[in-house]
Amino acid sequence: MCCSCRFSVSSSEEAESSASDRFPSVSSLAHAMVQERLDQIIRERMEASHAERRRQQSREGTKFVVMVAMEKSSYDPRVDFRESMMEMITANRLQDAKDLRSLLNYYISMNATEYHSLILELFHEVCTNLFLPCKCHW
Repeated sequence: MCCSCRFSVSSSEEAESSASDRFPSVSSLAHAMVQERLDQIIRERMEASHAERRRQQSREGTKFVVMVAMEKSSYDPRVDFRESMMEMITANRLQDAKDLRSLLNYYISMNATEYHSLILELFHEVCTNLFLPCKCHW
């Protein structure tokens, strides 16, 4: 609102016509405000639906692998670790470096320190066999 108002004496017809020329009517102001609010609601809903789609897409790309540790006595830990690693990687279709690193960390965290070097060696071997192309020498 304007803070410098002037009062004048005029007829009611003159006041109505001159006011409507200079200022929009209350109904047109209300209409514009409602329209602006509707536009804002539509924008907010579109942004929310885009955000939800992005969340769904990121969830679809995320793999959840359930691993259960079992205590096992082994006569040949090398063979058992290798078979276990091959099974976990192939059954869960792990290929991403992040997923493979998580699996390796799982094996390290769930086994005694005495097996860590063996686990690292076998994990490297398994990944090399699964993911690097065969380099046959003729």
